[in-house]
Amino acid sequence: METEPKIPVQPASRRSQESYTDISQYKSGVAAKNKLVTAEEAVSIILDGDTVVFGGFAGVGLCEEVALALEERFLATGKPNNLTLLFAVATGPGDDRNKGLNHLAHEGLLRRIIGGHWGLAPKIQKLAIENKVEAYNLPLGIISHLFRNIASRKAGIFSQVGLGTFVDPRNGGGKLNAKTTEDLVRLLDIEGEEYLYYKALPVNVAVIRGTTADTDGNITMEREALTLESLSIATAARTSGGLVIAQVERVAQAGSLNSRQVKIPGILVDCVVVARPENHWQTITDQYNPAFSGETRIPLTSLPAMPMDIRKIIARRAVFELKPNCVVNLGIGMPEGVASVAYEESILDFITLTAEPGVIGGLPSGGLNFGVGVNAAAIIDQPYQFDFYNGGGIDVAFLGMAQADRQGNVNVSRFGPKLAGAGGFINISQNSKKVVFVGTFTAGGLKCRLDNRGLAIEQEGKVGKFVRDVEQITFSGPYGAKSGQKILYITERCVFRLGDQGLELTEIAPGVDLQKDILDLIDFKPLMRRPPKLMDERIFKPGPMGLKEELLNITLEARIIYDAENNMMFANLAGYSVKSIEDIEAVREAIEKLLKPLGKRVYAVGNYDRFTIDPDLIGAYSEMQQYLMERYFSKVSRFTTSAFLRLKLGKALEDRGVAPHIYESPDEAHKFLVND
Repeated sequence: METEPKIPVQPASRRSQESYTDISQYKSGVAAKNKLVTAEEAVSIILDGDTVVFGGFAGVGLCEEVALALEERFLATGKPNNLTLLFAVATGPGDDRNKGLNHLAHEGLLRRIIGGHWGLAPKIQKLAIENKVEAYNLPLGIISHLFRNIASRKAGIFSQVGLGTFVDPRNGGGKLNAKTTEDLVRLLDIEGEEYLYYKALPVNVAVIRGTTADTDGNITMEREALTLESLSIATAARTSGGLVIAQVERVAQAGSLNSRQVKIPGILVDCVVVARPENHWQTITDQYNPAFSGETRIPLTSLPAMPMDIRKIIARRAVFELKPNCVVNLGIGMPEGVASVAYEESILDFITLTAEPGVIGGLPSGGLNFGVGVNAAAIIDQPYQFDFYNGGGIDVAFLGMAQADRQGNVNVSRFGPKLAGAGGFINISQNSKKVVFVGTFTAGGLKCRLDNRGLAIEQEGKVGKFVRDVEQITFSGPYGAKSGQKILYITERCVFRLGDQGLELTEIAPGVDLQKDILDLIDFKPLMRRPPKLMDERIFKPGPMGLKEELLNITLEARIIYDAENNMMFANLAGYSVKSIEDIEAVREAIEKLLKPLGKRVYAVGNYDRFTIDPDLIGAYSEMQQYLMERYFSKVSRFTTSAFLRLKLGKALEDRGVAPHIYESPDEAHKFLVND
């Protein structure tokens, strides 16, 4: 029996207040026109008090034709009014130009705004800051998942995302001004653990966009840079009893679209608006870039090198936190430099960069095109990207740092009259295995230069960024310390790490005076267990740092690890190259040196990603594996994404009577070991 509470469905009679007597009459009028309507006709279905969701992501996927028509109707008629605007990421130009959700920044048009990231629509920020609307800032990933839960009519979301931050009811519950009083977030205890409960609300109108619509309303997205949460938004509106407006650039005959390319089925779509070309750019800066949509792949050989400035120094130190095969998230702004330095150091091929709206692999873009990328391996829907993020899929996240305090709290979301919003920062920082916050030590006029001694501070910034207490907690230091995450704070002149007692100063740039340039400019006393060591001198010198060789040339001793608790040996042979009999013997000796003193057999798992071997040596390598199996291993599994290696090495091992057990993923390899 179903007992889970459901959000209420919007009754059809709700729409009798306006020009259509009911939804069926509205739909019959649209059906005669094959769901194709003008933008003006589409926005006429939006009623006073409706909750309206707009899709898009920052400078990507603006529903410009519909937003403009809604603004013009309100200014001409005063209708609709008192809307609730809900979005994961506000679309806009980042300034006061009338683009994106800036179109909706009118008193009376909006009553309430609930958003994840507000930064690109400063006009709606102003409404919140001036206390003219009710306003909430919730984590982007929570809102993305909330759309999905609304689609299945669930009453809300239970999550630990946001605990300890400004979203926690103990710190304000995401409310942004005095006008905002209703609690959308509650703190609950579930079996002894704290959770936040995020309340869902029905969606009356969803505004999404795609590339092509057929006359039945089926939508494809072949020229879109991102697919975002469009399907979840449309489904949320439909199951709430609401309506869906889809902005597209072209129309096809019903039944002519490839069903595998249809992202939004026509059964969810009520209105199709064909936008004028100037109102349907792929991003706010690019009318259409085929590399963004995955239509083409571009060579990355001509990317300009970053100038040797403060931003590059910070990015260079940050890149030292990368490991082979790690999955990485890059935040907007300062973290974007990490990708540029990784490219300069020729290590992009050994890591996987991701962006929160769904880009996996390739090279993420920055600026107003943040969120899209070129040469991506995959572009998935944003809610699924946050499933991966929330589950701890990110090995290391590089995120901005506008303020940090004595407890390790970080603020990137609000500063006096400026409201950026948290975006995906809370989800990502709270759930990544390692988090690296990057930013300058001070702000407002900071000037540095490089000399023979290292870094010289020519002019100090006017604003200190390491304060006693941050203005708003976007990342909770105590929660992060308790979780066991590795947390670093990297600036151009020093590095801190987060411990149980707050920030600890661990590194200092050559040429920097510890007292004058660091301690005198901090509003608290950081922990120093020992004198901070010097940051790597290569960071401050022009030319490549040689990280590729360092990243890949791991000693065999460091590659072979024994876990006594589980009696398991792990051999990290990723990137290892076997070119001679001596290389084979080196592997055997390293393993035997570790295992022989144990006096017992162990489980063993080997990582063979990017492992290369001369074909003439496969027989000798399998013979060495047989030797180890007979003496030291009780059970062995291996994994590699290379089908060729699985075939060749597997065959060689079988020929010697050794079961290969070579899998495609580490999860499969470990599962084999533990399931006898």
